[in-house]
This record gives sequence, structure tokens and C-alpha cells, in this order.
Amino acid sequence: MEVWKKDFKVGECKGQKTVDGEQIPLVLHPPQADRGDLGSLVAALKADKEWFEEMLIKNSAILLRGFDVRNAEDFNEVVEAFGRDDIRYVGPAPRTHVHKRVWTANEGPLSEFIYYHHEMVLIKECPNQVILFCEVPPPEGGQTPFVPSFRVAERMIEEFPENVKEMEEKGLRYTFTALSKDDTSSMRGRGWEDAFGTSDRIEAEKRAKALGMDMEWLPNGGVKTVLGPRPLTRVFPGRRGRRMWFNTVVGMHGKELSSATMADGSEIPADVVKRCEEIIEEESIQFKWEKGDILFLDNLALLHGRRPSLPPRRVLVATCK
Repeated sequence: MEVWKKDFKVGECKGQKTVDGEQIPLVLHPPQADRGDLGSLVAALKADKEWFEEMLIKNSAILLRGFDVRNAEDFNEVVEAFGRDDIRYVGPAPRTHVHKRVWTANEGPLSEFIYYHHEMVLIKECPNQVILFCEVPPPEGGQTPFVPSFRVAERMIEEFPENVKEMEEKGLRYTFTALSKDDTSSMRGRGWEDAFGTSDRIEAEKRAKALGMDMEWLPNGGVKTVLGPRPLTRVFPGRRGRRMWFNTVVGMHGKELSSATMADGSEIPADVVKRCEEIIEEESIQFKWEKGDILFLDNLALLHGRRPSLPPRRVLVATCK
């Protein structure tokens, strides 16, 4: 299929890597200087929809750079060009609705590192795609690094075959503690009332159960959510049979508000978790945000995070089935 060549010009960005023969991210620019307007971009995405979706699965990430996308309204038009269903965010990150399908990304303190994760990895239905838009690039830091999940699984299986086998066979159990109301001073400060869209405990329990989690109420009005058993790795169709490191062990193991153990309650060795953290960082791909950038992530294939940043930084997000 050659039509895409007249609609996009393939480029490069600092920090990209070639992984298993594929450029990550695939960087697409306007084909000519006068084709970078929003209307031309939306038309190209609609015309090349099938090719674009194929490239996203193949390369795991696509960066649209150099197009005149200025705000949440413009970004929403790009998101809706694909006709994918929206999926509501469920998780601890404080976020604000901006416009239609567009939300702010995690509003926790910019000084904190948001650890690598597959979006909504613990929920029964997670998004296939996470789409990010840079409205205000940070003056320093604030990258959204991402990691090919299959590379983490490959290296962990190579280094810790017995531990991986045990975690695979037993499954994983996670807990997370949330307050009643939002705490925007924390990157995991979303209260359970906001997360479940209700202040009624019985209704919250119903909604939690539908998402595959149990709840334990705390004396201070907060709640401890319990999720498990959950898999360590997953294999998804169309991704070369790769085993993805589809868990959040490193992000939740031994933290103040969370825990990660094997489903029978046995502990995951700390040295295994520590080495996994090192491997994830070694495999990470970094790039510096530019104003108007739109980054498409295959959420089933990539972990992503957020580097500490100097203000101001405004990145918006949409999640799609």
C-alpha cells in the first residue's frame, strides 16, 4: 500500500530505538509544509486508517510531529478520526476531564517519577491504545518514556526462569489503598469516590466487583482494594506471539499505599523485583516532547511512565478500546 507516502513523511526523533527490526516510535511528519494543518491530518488519518493501525501494531508507537494541533478540541478530532470506542479511565491517578474524550494526564506533582505501567493493567478491560498530546512542553524533563514489554519478559525469563515460572503458575495479588476524597498532592491520590463515580459504598462495591476487585473499608473512610489472581505475562493476537510483561509488580511491590505478592500470599523476592526494575530502565525509550506532538502507544505492547519535570507541562490523554 503506497498511498501513505503522499500523506506522511517518515522521520526520526532523538531517543528512538530499533527493537527487533522495528523503529520505535515510528515518526510521521506532514508530507509537505502546506499539509500540516489539522484538516489535512484528520483527512489523512481517515484515508490511511487501516495502514496506520497496522503500523501501530508493528512499531508499537507512532509519533505525529510537525502538525498544527493546538488544543484539546483539535486533539479530540484526531482521536475521533479512527472511530474507536472510548474507555473510561479507572485507576489511582488524579485526572480532570477537558473536552469530550480528552482528559489531563496524571496531575500528580511534576517532581515525581510515574513508574512504567500498562494503562489499567489490573482492570478486566484495559485500553488497546493510549494517545497523548503535548499542549505545553516542559522546559526540562517531563518525558513520557516507554518500554517494549516483550523485551522485559524475555530478559526476566532468561535471568530468573524459576521465579517467573512460580509467579506464572500461582498468579499475582495486588492491594492498593485510597482515601475517600482526591489528594492532588500525590500522583496516586485519586479518591475512591472519584474513581468509582459515587459516594455510596454499596454502589462502589458493585462497580469494583464488576472491574474484578474486592474492597475492604478502613476506619478513616478510605478503602483497600484487593485484586487477584492476575497473570504475570500475557500474549495478545497480532503481536508475533510475544509474551508481554503485563503486570505492575515493580510499581506496586512494597510501596506505602500498595503491595504485590503471589496470589497465595507468598512474597516475591526483593532481588527479583530490583533486577526487573533495572531491566525495564535499560530497555526504555526516551524522547523530548515538542509542542503539538501526538503520541500513539499500543498499550498491550508498551509500558509507559513520566519523568520528573519542571513546570509548566500540560499533556492530555485519550484512551481507546
